Amino acid sequence: MNMRDIIIAKRDKQSLTDEQIRFFVKGVTDGSIPDYQISALLMAIVLNGMDEREMTTLTLEMAASGKQLTLPYIDGVSVDKHSTGGVGDKVTPILLPLIASFGVEVVKLSGRGLGFTGGTVDKFESIEGFNVEVDTKDFHMYVIKTGMVISGQTPDLAPADKILYSLRDVTGTVDSIPLIASSIMSKKIAAGAQGIVLDVTCGSGAFMKDLDMAKELAEAMIKIGKLAGRQVVAVITNMDEPLGRFCGNVLEMQEVFNTVTGKGESDVIEVVTELAYHLIKIAQKDGGMSEEVLKNEIRARLNDGTCYEKYKQLIESQGGKLNVAGSPVYVSKPFDCMHVNSPEAGYVQSMRADLIGQASVLLGAGRLAKTDAIDYGAGIGFFAKVGDRVARGDSLCALYTGEDRQIPEEKLFEAMELILDAYEIGPNPPEKKPVILDVIT
Repeated sequence: MNMRDIIIAKRDKQSLTDEQIRFFVKGVTDGSIPDYQISALLMAIVLNGMDEREMTTLTLEMAASGKQLTLPYIDGVSVDKHSTGGVGDKVTPILLPLIASFGVEVVKLSGRGLGFTGGTVDKFESIEGFNVEVDTKDFHMYVIKTGMVISGQTPDLAPADKILYSLRDVTGTVDSIPLIASSIMSKKIAAGAQGIVLDVTCGSGAFMKDLDMAKELAEAMIKIGKLAGRQVVAVITNMDEPLGRFCGNVLEMQEVFNTVTGKGESDVIEVVTELAYHLIKIAQKDGGMSEEVLKNEIRARLNDGTCYEKYKQLIESQGGKLNVAGSPVYVSKPFDCMHVNSPEAGYVQSMRADLIGQASVLLGAGRLAKTDAIDYGAGIGFFAKVGDRVARGDSLCALYTGEDRQIPEEKLFEAMELILDAYEIGPNPPEKKPVILDVIT
């Protein structure tokens, strides 16, 4: 077997055999296949696709290319959640303690942010002392203590995927449903998940720009899950505008605190409730409650202090500091350095989340390269969102930097211009899209 024949087969729209895919993944992992041949096959897959069996074999082989967690200490079905990313996506820090309050034990491996998609690890690192580098051999101690642990992704999980992703990024082969789906699912399977709930974001601030694309990706991952013996649910959520009222690391974690203490924004609560419902059901910790009763109980626990108590346990168990009032101590204090005002009166028709995300990166809240340092205090707060009425001169949003950070004035004004381009103001109230666009099982 040789790599040239495999490339030709996919170029000619043939299905690759399991043996050919296994040969490819092994060669990627051990370095025996050169980058130019790997890139050639990736492009052939982009152009000609993969069937369900091919996608599943690629997924399982990438998962098996490194260490695989088994999680024998988890009580019940091991579950995991994945989001395809967006602006203001602060769901995981709320979701973990919330489902833990129902007895759902979770090991969560998360990444750092790149571009305007915020990373969950960065958000937790904005809490003073919080340790996101937990050794896999210690996971069980945290789960026994609090029912949950969150850590950065370890390099020995699905190493083939990391190599392929770095090549896809520089060879124009990112936009491929089979490659995206197998990349996501290989990491979830390697991390030991038997049940997976996917938050597939859709809209201007998401990778999938329209509903049809989001559904295609969701269905591909569900098919992989079924063939791999995993239960998978995909929730397609609206990312045409940022989630919640803030984007930026400390700002979002402050909003997380507000949510777990009963003062959350309605869109955040709706997404969290839907995802929590499916995770609790798959983990078989629903106690026989109907959907309506369970969702009401989920919302109640965000308001009655139950989720907050578990949130404090999570923070303290991983070294994070809380002040005397029970709120996390953050590594930076956001400084409100500029307001962006509406140029006209009317209703907010739309706000392009991608432009807003780009503005947050300019302020220092995100990275353009993996080696970039971030300003934990930087970000944007939204006074007006889709459907809100504004007068001429009203503040649309506030721009923040860390109070100990300096930002060139021209960057501030560039961020302001992006914000103004993102907002569309019109004379009539718009028809608002639902937050939950679809649920696919």
